[in-house]
Amino acid sequence: MGLDRDLTHARLHDLRHIHATTLLLAGVPVHVVAARLGHADPSITLRVYAHVIRAAEASAADIFAKVIGEQWAPSGRQAC
Repeated sequence: MGLDRDLTHARLHDLRHIHATTLLLAGVPVHVVAARLGHADPSITLRVYAHVIRAAEASAADIFAKVIGEQWAPSGRQAC
């Protein structure tokens, strides 16, 4: 199936959610996404998209753990 065929059943509101979710997962700050959506307060965006933000936080924790693991040798000394 082509993308245009898949989107024929997407409502405008669905596209709005896809837009916001994509931006948040790409690391765009919440206040910027809130402004694009027309939310008067970023707390609205935080409430609606909390599940997306939690997923991004978990991903950030995984990335941090990986970097720390790469930076330190098993003996506890910093890798060169």
